[in-house]
Amino acid sequence: MYEVLNWHSPELGAIWSRGVGSFGVPEPMTLEEWAREHFYLSKESSYVEQEWRPWPFQRAIMACISNDDIRFIDFMKSARVGYTKILLAAIGYFAEHKRRNQVLWQPTDGDNDEFVKTELDTMLRDVKVMARAMPAHLARHKDNTLAQKKFLGCLLHTRGGTAARAYRRISVDVAFLDELDAFLRDIEKEGAPDKLAAKRVEGATFPKMVTGSTPKLSGFSLIQERHDAADERFKYAIPCPGCGQYHALSWGKKDDSTGFKWVTGDSSSVRHLCPNAECGLLITQAEYLAVAEEGRWQNSDGTMMIDASGVFRNAAGAEIAPPQHIAFHVWTAYSPAATWADLVDEFLEAHEKALSGDVTKLKTFHNTTLGLPWALEMEKTDADQLKDQAEPHIFGTVPRGGLLLLASGDTQDNRIEYTVRAYGRGCETWLVEHKIFYGNPAEDQVWLDVEEYLFETEFEHAAGTKLKIHANCIDTQGHHTQAVYNFVHAHTSRKTFAIRGRSGREKHIKDGVSLVDLDWRGKKLKRGLKLWQVGTNLAKDLLFGRMSIERPGPGYMHFSKDATDEYFKQMAGEARVERATANGRESRWTPLRKRVEAWDCATYMIWLETHLDLTKKPAKFWDDLEAKVQPAMADLFANPAAAPVVPAPVAVASPPKAEAPPAQPSNVHRARSSFASEEWADRGFS
Repeated sequence: MYEVLNWHSPELGAIWSRGVGSFGVPEPMTLEEWAREHFYLSKESSYVEQEWRPWPFQRAIMACISNDDIRFIDFMKSARVGYTKILLAAIGYFAEHKRRNQVLWQPTDGDNDEFVKTELDTMLRDVKVMARAMPAHLARHKDNTLAQKKFLGCLLHTRGGTAARAYRRISVDVAFLDELDAFLRDIEKEGAPDKLAAKRVEGATFPKMVTGSTPKLSGFSLIQERHDAADERFKYAIPCPGCGQYHALSWGKKDDSTGFKWVTGDSSSVRHLCPNAECGLLITQAEYLAVAEEGRWQNSDGTMMIDASGVFRNAAGAEIAPPQHIAFHVWTAYSPAATWADLVDEFLEAHEKALSGDVTKLKTFHNTTLGLPWALEMEKTDADQLKDQAEPHIFGTVPRGGLLLLASGDTQDNRIEYTVRAYGRGCETWLVEHKIFYGNPAEDQVWLDVEEYLFETEFEHAAGTKLKIHANCIDTQGHHTQAVYNFVHAHTSRKTFAIRGRSGREKHIKDGVSLVDLDWRGKKLKRGLKLWQVGTNLAKDLLFGRMSIERPGPGYMHFSKDATDEYFKQMAGEARVERATANGRESRWTPLRKRVEAWDCATYMIWLETHLDLTKKPAKFWDDLEAKVQPAMADLFANPAAAPVVPAPVAVASPPKAEAPPAQPSNVHRARSSFASEEWADRGFS
């Protein structure tokens, strides 16, 4: 046209180029290459807004995601390893470069909406090349919604994964499941989410499914099951600066020949021990970062490796075809965003809490720092063992150390049972009494007896003082719920709480509160009664941990020889076992015998102490109580209580110890690395 009419139109040229360009084939490019050229960290979802450069251990993972020969990729991970950024980059890559239909499932609809708003939409805005692939990325348009993003030549579906319909009527090339362990194990009785998702890619030319998650409970972890079922499982190995042999970073145990070692009381001294017995070099985090670029992914026996470009090789170094199903495990120690010293501090804090019976922080450390599922070593208490450690203090009296009395109750058809425990520093507790009030809870007399006991009884303290019950709670479940409501309503001002157990997917021991509308002698309450929900599985986990403590101190539970054999049998009457539920098979505390009222009362006591924040009370709180209850100068004429029999001290697992790291030889290999600058390498390790 230009030659005939001597006419030129830039607008027409741009339209022509854009139209013809849709028929072109893009130059081959891996996900890592695409991310290096295009990907960007948005300010809303990153610590620093900047161009993105993958960390050494991320490169092979990204290459495998873009490898059409690999069908399934599973990523069992900790926090702070950049998985979300890899996921976002993969979505952009398959949409803009490969033009393939995709679907991303989050555990719930709420998780999906949050991910789209805070992560996906900001990526589409800030990765400039995505504007060309998705013209409607900044507009309110039917092609840009929370459930669907339409690109040139392909679609991205985003769904919550709680309903079976979220897995229907979708045919895609690539499927992603984020935080797999947070999904229900059985989606509306139609199967596991990963199995339903796999069906959506079966007909694709190059089918691919990527799952990633922080694992939770061992034996009930979907990501653990997929990881273990993979054709090959890989860990990132680095060359030892001393001997050159490749090995993965591991946490290790106290006596292991590899893993993290440090001088007791000094987390900054942490080093990683080379597993080669002939080497035994202790390397710093700076030295790890210096050789991280030279690392590679390798399977457990070293017969298969993946280099940084995603090429699979055998032990001889020859290139081989990749398996169809592979799995990676990576944990926080590999990340330059976390310091090894902080990991040690995190572990020591969790370990100290575990010694007092609270293993929740240790679970979190296993899951979110080590990237490993949590497994309980023992899940059942032995009644004879509890009875043997009981002490000869008399029911109705409070031994020294007990400073505050709490009571928890359980209602049955012909009786009401209450346990009273004395609390001391560090939530060390003493069984003061387990009292049974016989009578029909539908009648007033039994409640009058309970009222007199809870609010009038004075318990003799070993120091000569007298104590009353400070607060109490009672379970409302059963056939006499209304009677319990009436009793609690009448005594709310006396710190009496109505509770109800919630077993299953509870999130906290103190698992919420609701208002109950009840009739009180024919009168309607305007505001209702507060009914507190108890996360029973979590409370019983803490209770079990405390009963496993073997020497007096924080969290230790003292028992009295005045307790009956039936009481001890009830305290050992449940075990944490796998059960079939509406959401699939789950691990829950389950009764092993008909009567477990003592165990239930102890569980409710855990809720009551949590509600009162006793674990968070400062030293002054206990100092003031001690000055009041058992002053330094006790009553010389008071009858001394029987001295408690203290169990013999036993060996308790202590944090790993190591000799002070030896001076590093001057000929140690220190590779220069763009991953860690010289300034970083010298920081904090002098």
